[in-house]
Amino acid sequence: MSTRANGTHKVDPLFGKRVGVLGFARQGKALARWLPQVGARVVVSDQRGVDALAAETAEFPQVEFVLGGHPESLLDGLDVLCVSGGVPLDAPIVQAAVRRRIPLTNDAQLFLERCPAPVIGITGSAGKTTTTTLTGDILCRAGRTTWVGGNIGDVLLDVLGDIRPEHVVVMELSSFQLEIMTRSPQTAAILNITPNHLDRHKTMAAYTLAKAQIMTHQSPHDWVVLGLDDPGSRALEPAVVGQLAWFSGQDLVADGAFLAGQRLVVAGAASADGEPRVVCSREDIRLRGAHNVLNVLAACAIAGVNGVHPEVMAAAIRDFRAVAHRLEVVRVVNGVTFVNDSIATAPERVVAALRSFDEPLVLLAGGKDKNLSWDDMLRLALRKARRIIAFGAAGDLVIETARRVGGAADQISRVATLAEAVAQAVQVAQPGDVVLLSPGGTSYDAYADFAARGEHFRQLVMAL
Repeated sequence: MSTRANGTHKVDPLFGKRVGVLGFARQGKALARWLPQVGARVVVSDQRGVDALAAETAEFPQVEFVLGGHPESLLDGLDVLCVSGGVPLDAPIVQAAVRRRIPLTNDAQLFLERCPAPVIGITGSAGKTTTTTLTGDILCRAGRTTWVGGNIGDVLLDVLGDIRPEHVVVMELSSFQLEIMTRSPQTAAILNITPNHLDRHKTMAAYTLAKAQIMTHQSPHDWVVLGLDDPGSRALEPAVVGQLAWFSGQDLVADGAFLAGQRLVVAGAASADGEPRVVCSREDIRLRGAHNVLNVLAACAIAGVNGVHPEVMAAAIRDFRAVAHRLEVVRVVNGVTFVNDSIATAPERVVAALRSFDEPLVLLAGGKDKNLSWDDMLRLALRKARRIIAFGAAGDLVIETARRVGGAADQISRVATLAEAVAQAVQVAQPGDVVLLSPGGTSYDAYADFAARGEHFRQLVMAL
């Protein structure tokens, strides 16, 4: 079999190779679709059993399945092992592959190695999806055929055959995808690095190293966009190989985007003519919160170094709305506004959400803890919220921490589920209040992902 690249046929390096895929969720399924197309012999392994996956595996007759666990015999005769994002690198099967010197890869790496178009990669502890989506909108508005995906939307291997050299790709990349990658996009943005996923990466040093992979393998002609206001992102400046642009809500920058009073400005390499140019007013941004102003500035810097004019950026910004599950207003009921911020899977993200509101709040917090500190978030929440309702596996931790940092008994309460949290919020909220689902923990105690949790919240609110 063969693949098409730049209008010609060529044999893919994986042709005839035996390729293992760990995990049969979104990324694993995309690999199971794509790998046979390039002539690879594919074996997929998942912890779930045959009965749980019978209907799904039936759609992949060319794929061999090993279900109900990851036996080391899976590695026999394997040339490459694809590790889905949900599989940690310290899993026994992955460590066994490393000992056998079986190369590790993933869907994002395979895509980057084959993509004929320039790629913009965006990562960060918070704001990735909003920045990625807006950057894609800006490039589309500029007349570029643009593909947006990666950690959001489409798994880009599914559309690889349709991408042409004159197109542009915007990828959101997570630390889970980046930690084993040996290829970097031509434009790499690291928005911020704050404590997150320490249940997976164990230390901030390891987490930072994973994020930095997005730029480690660049050439001197490539671009890096860093957040000047964020210490974690700013500290990576000495490791930059390519050309550097910044974004900032506090300081002027020579190359990049910044906030000057109430105006968003691009300058230097991010400006069409190299001179500082006003993009738009802060009032033109329809998203809540100072963190979203930074996301918009990041998108302007990224688009600017890719040749987009300020007036095009402005038109896209004025039309841009909040992405689902990110400070998404679901409904106003009896004067109470219900906001879905299910994407807030770390306390740091809840802080950004809390700072986005001047209205009295009823905060729904909990989910599954990621071994992060809740102290600062709960101190702020206790100042801003009429009530904190804790739910899920981390509910006890939220209550204990809130009490330790000064929470009064009548300001905090504990329920088991999100449905109970919404029901209690309806009882305590008053007209003019905001009921904010901004959990601070992951969804994996009760839901497949944050989107499923946010969708359940939406359903609960629509049923009121």
